[in-house]
Amino acid sequence: MKNCLRLLCPAALVGALCVSVTAARAQNVEEFYKGKSVNVLIGFSVGGGYDLYARHLARHMGKHIPGKPNMLPQNMAGAGSLRAAAFLYSAAPKDGTSIGTFSRTTGINPLLESGATFDGTKFTWLGSVTDDTSLCITWHTSPVKTWKDFIEKPVTLGGQGPSSEPDIFARLYKNVFGAPIKLVAGYPGTNEIMLAMERGEVDGLCGLSWSTIKGRHAAWLRDKKINLIVQAAFRKEPEIGEVPLIVDQTKDEEKIQILKLILAAQEMARPFAAPPDIPADRKAALIAAFDATMKDPEFLAEAKKLNIDVNPVTAGALDKLLAELYATPKDVVKKASEAITK
Repeated sequence: MKNCLRLLCPAALVGALCVSVTAARAQNVEEFYKGKSVNVLIGFSVGGGYDLYARHLARHMGKHIPGKPNMLPQNMAGAGSLRAAAFLYSAAPKDGTSIGTFSRTTGINPLLESGATFDGTKFTWLGSVTDDTSLCITWHTSPVKTWKDFIEKPVTLGGQGPSSEPDIFARLYKNVFGAPIKLVAGYPGTNEIMLAMERGEVDGLCGLSWSTIKGRHAAWLRDKKINLIVQAAFRKEPEIGEVPLIVDQTKDEEKIQILKLILAAQEMARPFAAPPDIPADRKAALIAAFDATMKDPEFLAEAKKLNIDVNPVTAGALDKLLAELYATPKDVVKKASEAITK
């Protein structure tokens, strides 16, 4: 079409027409979203870290989407956020009016044969608000106060379901390090597990984000109400550098490979995605809106007040990370799967 225009029209007019075509395409996205609402599915119950991040994003992202749609947070807890992920993948409208957030491990759950039936590489990834470190914690009254205690003394940890982070990390440490862990699953979210911890029903939990601890439970740190047992990440969090790093707790190369496969999910700590196969122009608009929100002064100022970490990971980086993880040798994947499912 462009060549035809050059034969029939002056160069200046061709340029004007190109701008006009571009504007029309942008207007199509704007017209689609104008007056609409975008549902923001949250795979956990109200009050936890994922809920906090999702509601904060929902307050700001809409103004960066052409047409400025309303953003409506909706909690859909179940199976460690697998319910929300499965709904977003297969049942939510594929028109750009639904996005969601779920466990950072959700993208690799199908790879690890943990009950997920979708392909993590097929989601329309928008990005992650931050990378993160997760920890195992116990209540201050628990006899398990250190990593040494953790792998030697019986400990009861709360869980949600097979695909949830508390369950995955509890089983990982039980199977890789032989920690004498009793897992009590069935809680709808980490918020409920932490309440159970305070009541003495469980000693603590694993897979809890450092950002959640310092954002939601700073008083626990100040008053020494919790024990920080171990960091799950590739590198230590500077604020808690004295807490041991899990990859430093073994010299066994096979165990290190298994740990690194699971820990890769920490790089996408607060992920957001839309369903697969949404229209390309709306996909681009949502990704651009997410990126713009991460730089929004109002978003950043409120994040600071809420003690929310913002260290964005782009959609392209998430796509690349998942492609690399799905290319992991099958024997390593099999052993990692066994470590978190048995």
